[in-house]
Amino acid sequence: MNFFYTLLLIIISCSFIYTNFFTSFSNIDASSPWQLGFQDPATPVMEGIITFHHDLMFFLIVICVFVMWLIFRIIVLFNSNSNPVPVKFVHGTFIEVVWTIFPAIILIIIAIPSFSLLYSMDECCDPSLTLKAVGH
Repeated sequence: MNFFYTLLLIIISCSFIYTNFFTSFSNIDASSPWQLGFQDPATPVMEGIITFHHDLMFFLIVICVFVMWLIFRIIVLFNSNSNPVPVKFVHGTFIEVVWTIFPAIILIIIAIPSFSLLYSMDECCDPSLTLKAVGH
């Protein structure tokens, strides 16, 4: 019985050494299992894509936190216990202008780097050789 435990320990340690030592040199610029982020960029376009992703995540988190704060404030302040008689408030021109212009400004801020990245991806040089492969 002790022999099987020793053999199992040797197999586990060998697999640990293989996965941590030998594969660490081959996965330098490749994706790994259960990877949560991008792999290392090899081109300036991919660096731009990663930067653009991080900028979008910043805007997304700020917008989500703001919306959750608004929902929390609505739940706390506008329930029937704290405000039994609702106010007859019909129009709010200022707030309508703000919530129309502010998202438009955010979209313009997002669109400018998006278009520059899109145009940089469209750059192509004239190839010296064109290869056509036809399969049947």
